[in-house]
Amino acid sequence: MKFIKMNGNGNDFVVIDDRDDAIKCRESEIAKILCDRHFGIGADGILLVRDSKIARTQMVIINSDGSYASMCGNGIRCFAKYIWDKGIVKDNPIKIETGDGVKEAFLHIENNKVEKVTINMGKPSFNCKYIPANCKDEIVDKKIKLNDKEYNITTMLMGVPHTVVFGKLDDFDVNEGRIIEKFELFPEGTNVNFCEVIDSRTIKVKTWERGAGATLACGTGNCSSVIAANKLGFTGNEVEVHAPGGKLLVEIKQDGVFMTGPALISFKGEFEI
Repeated sequence: MKFIKMNGNGNDFVVIDDRDDAIKCRESEIAKILCDRHFGIGADGILLVRDSKIARTQMVIINSDGSYASMCGNGIRCFAKYIWDKGIVKDNPIKIETGDGVKEAFLHIENNKVEKVTINMGKPSFNCKYIPANCKDEIVDKKIKLNDKEYNITTMLMGVPHTVVFGKLDDFDVNEGRIIEKFELFPEGTNVNFCEVIDSRTIKVKTWERGAGATLACGTGNCSSVIAANKLGFTGNEVEVHAPGGKLLVEIKQDGVFMTGPALISFKGEFEI
């Protein structure tokens, strides 16, 4: 099986052209094998290229634990570069079907190579029904207590559920996200972002991803952190996000939240399944 290993700010993926559905019946099992960092290739998840009836192409995302994700911000940038570089789709922008609907990828091309990608991530929802969360009111700056530690959380659906906790990053161990992920408020779990506001145009974020654990960056998480910071009056509409793996630019506009960042090829190869 041929693959390309890619990353967006260190959030890494194994990308496979599966338009013939060759691994469709085993994709969850194969994701676990490929993502293993000792016995496999090593990645936070796999991205599968599939045909779409409603867009130019379809992206299927499977986390390293074999679970499915409806959307991934860093992943879709890598996916867009992959399909353009491979000549699968040469549109710009590209309409990509995801589990969170059709997204539009705007390619920044230099010397016939995709250097950066801007994604219209759509709009967030604070409706507990859609997150989902076991509550009626929006979860905005809500105080909870877990293991004798208090957190003020803001939660939304940004393709996938995201919870944002503000404070100094040094005051949090990213592995605390494991506890918040499984909090009874979230029947299907939640991604967790610890966010420090530097100024009105800059934040720092470290993320615990549901299904993958601590990652160097999370596109949907970075967008959620900007949305939460803006909602609470900490930042404006255009914010640079610093994650352990690199920087992203996130802009809140009338027609959606736009995320711009790199997509890089790490290496190519074949894997025997």
